[in-house]
Amino acid sequence: MEYRKLGKSNIEVSRLCFGSLTMTKSQKNLSKEESGKLLDFAFENGINFIDTADLYDNYHQIREVFNYQKREDLIITSKTYAYTKEGAREALNRYLKELKTDYADIFLLHEQESEMTLKGHYEALEELWKLKEKGYIRSVGISTHKIAAVRAARAFKEIEIVHPMVNVKGLGILDGTLNEMLKEISLARKKGIGIYAMKVLGGGHLISQSEEAIKWAVDNDLFDSIALGMQSKEEILANISLFENRQINKEVKEKLRQTNRTISVEEYCIGCGRCKDRCQGNAIDIVDGKAVINKNCILCGYCASVCPDFYIKVH
Repeated sequence: MEYRKLGKSNIEVSRLCFGSLTMTKSQKNLSKEESGKLLDFAFENGINFIDTADLYDNYHQIREVFNYQKREDLIITSKTYAYTKEGAREALNRYLKELKTDYADIFLLHEQESEMTLKGHYEALEELWKLKEKGYIRSVGISTHKIAAVRAARAFKEIEIVHPMVNVKGLGILDGTLNEMLKEISLARKKGIGIYAMKVLGGGHLISQSEEAIKWAVDNDLFDSIALGMQSKEEILANISLFENRQINKEVKEKLRQTNRTISVEEYCIGCGRCKDRCQGNAIDIVDGKAVINKNCILCGYCASVCPDFYIKVH
């Protein structure tokens, strides 16, 4: 597995990043033990980089890998929606307490949209930077689905890493084209900002074209690392094979999930609207007192994470 430094930081990560949303209650719902063993398998095969978020509520799952591997050998990113300094500290303290560690590798402001959004969250961003200076965080940045936020990141000294929505078809980019996103990513890299890509399979919509989509990302030198959600040893091996050899071993390929991911809403849904409010892509309508998923859905699964009764499932 190839390793790279994220921009100008001293953080060296595997080019394949383990996206951990897929192991949560809203998706595969792995047990703590299953999660720890899967992450251990990933590490033993060269993956040292794990992506999570406060929203995912899965620190307890990730912590299990420490039964097998040393904390200092792993790079664990998290994200927060905090916009105040108190909120930023609370989010970091939750990370430290639940992972039973005394530092965070990378902490991001989650789903930033533009310069205006960043200014609105600047108190939290500044606090994360101060916590970095005190040694509690190694690097600070943002995640985003929007070109405008990648562009704005260059104006903030505190932003060292950007985690942008990007894939071969440009699916899920909310404010422009793939080429426009790649242009802004290139400019960010020239400033020394580290880039690790999200949703290179378009939230599951490109699974039927996964080899093409992943090879496109791996061959693009703009990305220091690429986050992929993985639910099984077979997926881990298949992705590693694509990263290293640009093809999947036939035996492994036969064991992979070969159908597109889907999302469903159980009949018990009461139409509370939390999922609709959460969705940035306007992919949910409330019809006759029930949530209905429309064609804008990119299967990110964030709506499922705010359903109080887990009536939304990503399969």
